[in-house]
Amino acid sequence: MNPPTLAEAQELFRAEVIEAAKYKNVKTVICPPFMFLKDLASIPNNVLGAQDVFWEESDFFEPQKLGTDYALIGHSDRRYKIGETDEMINKKIKVTLEAEIIPVLLVGEKNREDDRRQVLEKQLSADLEGLDPGQISKVLIAYEPVWAISTTLGAKADTSENTLEALKIISEFLSINYKLEAKHFLYGGSVTAKNVADFLSCPEISGAVIGGASLRKDEFAEILRIVSKI
Repeated sequence: MNPPTLAEAQELFRAEVIEAAKYKNVKTVICPPFMFLKDLASIPNNVLGAQDVFWEESDFFEPQKLGTDYALIGHSDRRYKIGETDEMINKKIKVTLEAEIIPVLLVGEKNREDDRRQVLEKQLSADLEGLDPGQISKVLIAYEPVWAISTTLGAKADTSENTLEALKIISEFLSINYKLEAKHFLYGGSVTAKNVADFLSCPEISGAVIGGASLRKDEFAEILRIVSKI
């Protein structure tokens, strides 16, 4: 839900769309707060994403009518701060796929000492319940350990080595349960210009979910520049 005003959102959005247009080999999706989506959709050359969806028809939020191509689902703020359940997340994924919007499913453990395999397998089992392999292949999966997010007390950015171990668990789950080969994954959790190359230099990590750094247009521009060279 940042930035807080439409004027700030328009300024930031325009600046980042201009930067993103410089790098044809990098796909940039920007997910602004819902109340700004309609206004920002009119700005050309953008790829819009929504920060959330709802599984019932609602005049309040129908992202497919707002020109969005992607939607974040299962963000840690909603899982752990609001109490969104895996059942809710499952419904959101299904309605997003029906609307031909690409779901970006975020999964990850809350605490560093949690049993990561248990957490990831539980989340994936429930979040993907009732979906066939063809549908699941359309879902972008992002590993987002909450303990690595900058707004979390005592947060420390993850390492690419640890992330690869988590992605191996996700890949094995998809292979065993859905006969899907290893796919491309995203990583989110305190990604900055200083560490983005460490993650995206790994072939298994094809993208990053940028949080706080996306609100700093100069740093976001630097992230794009770095990624374009990888």
